[in-house]
Amino acid sequence: MKVKLLESTKDAVNLIYSACRQCYSARFAAEIFRDKKISKKEKGLFIRKIVSSGHESPLEHAKFTFAVEGVSRALTHQLVRHRIASYSQQSQRYVKDESFSYVTPPVFKSDTLLMKEYESCMKMISGCYSKLIRLLEKKGITGESANQDARFILPQGVETKIVITMNCRELIHFFNQRCCTRAQWEIRQLAWCMLRICVKKMPEVFSGIGPKCETLKYCPEGGNFSCGKYPVKKNSGF
Repeated sequence: MKVKLLESTKDAVNLIYSACRQCYSARFAAEIFRDKKISKKEKGLFIRKIVSSGHESPLEHAKFTFAVEGVSRALTHQLVRHRIASYSQQSQRYVKDESFSYVTPPVFKSDTLLMKEYESCMKMISGCYSKLIRLLEKKGITGESANQDARFILPQGVETKIVITMNCRELIHFFNQRCCTRAQWEIRQLAWCMLRICVKKMPEVFSGIGPKCETLKYCPEGGNFSCGKYPVKKNSGF
C-alpha cells in the first residue's frame, strides 16, 4: 500500500481560524484572515479548543487530497461509504486487467495451504478473464466494450488505485471509524497512513485524533467486540 498527499488547503490553519472566529465575531472573516497580529500558535490553540468542544463545522473549509495505490477493490467498496468525499478510481472498463495484481490478506500469508489455494484461485480467474477477452475479440468486441463485460468475473482482491479528497471534519469521522481495531485490517491500515500524514501536516486539528474510543474514553462497540483498551460503555460510568 502506498499513500501520498497530493495537495492540502493552503494556509488551512488561518482559514479554519477565520471561519471559527466569524461565528463569534462582529468582524468580517476577510479582515480576520488578513490580520497578522494573532500568531499561528495562538490560532492553533483556539482551533484545538473548538474541535474539543464539538464545534466541527469550520473544519469543512479545509481539505486533503491523497493518491492511494496497492489497495483492493474490497477496501474501496468500504471507502466510498464515506460519502462526504470525492473519489477518482482506476476504471476496470478502460484499463484491461489481464495478469492483474491482487492484495493478499495476512492470514493467507501465514498459512501455506491457504496461500496456495488463494494463489490458485487468482491464477484461475486471471486465465478465465484472458480467455473471455479473446472470445469477445473473436466476436469483434474489443477495447472497453470487451473489458466492461469481462470484468464481471474479477475478484474483490484485485489491486486498484484511487484519489481521495476529504474535508477535515470528514477525515476526523473517517479516522474515528476506521482506525478502530474493529475495522477491517486493510482499511484500518489506510486510515492510519492517512492520519499520520494529517498529523504531520496539520497537528492543530489532528493531534489526538484516532479511533472513537480515544475521544469517548469508553468503547462504544461493547461486549466481546472491545479490544480492551477502554471499558465498554455499560461499565464506564458514562
